Amino acid sequence: MADSDNSTRILVPAGALGSGVRADELESGLALNPHAIALDAGSTDSGPAYLASGKSKYSRQAVKRDLGLLMAARQKAGVPLLIGSCGTSGCDMALDWTLEIVLELALEQGSTPRIAVLYSEQDKALLKAKAAAGAVRPLAPMGELSGASIDACMHIVALLGPEPYMAAVEQDADIVLGGRTTDTAVLAAVALLHGEHPGAAWHAAKIAECGGLCTVNPTSPGVVMSVDRGGFAIAPLSPANRCTPQTVSAHMLYENSDPFRLVEPGGVLDVTDAQYVAIDERSVRVTGSRWTPAPYTMKLEGAGGGPFQTIMLVGIEDPAVLEDVDGFLARMSHALKRKVERTLGAQAEGADISLRPYGWNAVSGRPPPEGATPPREIGLLFVATAATQALATEIAKICNPMFFHFPVREGKELPSYAFPFSPAEIERGQVFEFHLNHVVEVATPFELMRTRWVNVPSKEGVSADA
Repeated sequence: MADSDNSTRILVPAGALGSGVRADELESGLALNPHAIALDAGSTDSGPAYLASGKSKYSRQAVKRDLGLLMAARQKAGVPLLIGSCGTSGCDMALDWTLEIVLELALEQGSTPRIAVLYSEQDKALLKAKAAAGAVRPLAPMGELSGASIDACMHIVALLGPEPYMAAVEQDADIVLGGRTTDTAVLAAVALLHGEHPGAAWHAAKIAECGGLCTVNPTSPGVVMSVDRGGFAIAPLSPANRCTPQTVSAHMLYENSDPFRLVEPGGVLDVTDAQYVAIDERSVRVTGSRWTPAPYTMKLEGAGGGPFQTIMLVGIEDPAVLEDVDGFLARMSHALKRKVERTLGAQAEGADISLRPYGWNAVSGRPPPEGATPPREIGLLFVATAATQALATEIAKICNPMFFHFPVREGKELPSYAFPFSPAEIERGQVFEFHLNHVVEVATPFELMRTRWVNVPSKEGVSADA
C-alpha cells in the first residue's frame, strides 16, 4: 500500500475479538511496522442478554485463541494492544472475564505485559443524581430516565471515548482492556494521541470498525488504517483482498442513520465533503473528513431481566394450511389462548402466547403481498412468555396437543405436524430487556470510568494496583 512514512498505522485484525483472527494476516500487518493493534470486542447487536447477564457472546476458547495470536504479535512488534467493549457488553464482569484470559495467556507465553483495565460500569445512585440534575437525556425510542428504569437494570455501562485509551498508552500500557466503548474510539485513540488529523482519525476508525467489512471480501477479517495530518488510507491485510472507493465509502451507511454525520463522545464526524480515491488496486485514500468538537457526552446502556419463555416448534407442509396461513394462525391462536384461560384461570393473566410462522412473515412481520404464492412449507414457532419458567412451561404443555394437531377447519380429522424435538417443550430461560438508551453529560472523559493497572510478574502470582 502506498503510504506516507509520517502516518500512524493501526492494525485492525478483525471486526470483533473471538470472531477469528488470521495468523497470516497478522504477519502481513506486522511487516507494515504498525504503531498499535486495536479492535472491538462487543456490541448490542445480539440483544440485551449479554449486558444483563455479563456473559460473552463468543466462546472462551475462541476469545483465548484470538488473544493468544494478538498478544504474541503485540510482543513481537513492541506496540500496544487495545481492545474495547471486552466480553461483548463491556460491563465489569465481562471485562474481568477477559482479563482472566489475558493473564492466563501471559503466564503460558512467559510474557509480562503492563495491563491497563478501563472500567465503565455505572453506579445507580450516581446516575439517579445525574438524572435529577438534568444531565441525562433519552435517545429514541426511550423516554425520560426514571429511577425505576435504573433499578430494573442488572448492569449499566457508559460508552468510553478515546481519551482513557490515550492516557493508558501514554503511561506505557502494553495491553489496554476497555469496558464498553464506542467502536470507533478504541481504533482512533493512538492516531489522535500522535496528533493526526482528528477528522481523518475518527473517519478511518468508523470505516475499519468491522475489519474486513469495508473490503470486497468481508470474510477476510483484517485491515490496516494509516492516518496522517491530511487524511487516511485503508487497505486489507490479506494480499488477496481489496478495498475500493465504493466498499470504503459504503461503510458510513453501516449502523448509522445519517451517512454523513456520526456523533461520538466529544464531537461529531462530518464526511459530507470526503473524497475517496484508489491509491492502487488494493487500497483507498480518503481526505476531506471534518471533526467538530461538542460538549462531552457518553451513551448509557442498561439491561435487566424480564419474564421467562418456553418454546415449541413444528414444520407444516399441509397444502390446505398453506393456502390460508393467516386464517389458520388466527384460528389456532384463538383456540390456544382459550384453552389456557379455561385451564389456568386467573393464573394465566399477564402471560402471552405468540405464533411465528417462519417461511411466511415471521422475519419481516409484514403481511405478504396480495396474491402471493403459498409457501411449500413453514416452520411454526410457539412462544409462551410468563412470569416464571414453570408457568411458561405449563402453558406450553397445555397447548402441546392442540399445537401439534390443530385441524385446518373444524370438523376435519386431526393432522400431525412434524415436530423435530422430544420433549417438545424447550425452556428458553429468562427474557432480558434494554431499559437504558440515553446520553449523560460529563465534565471530563474520565468522570464515569476508573483505571486499574495489572502486572504479571511471574507464574507465582499476579500483582494489581487500583
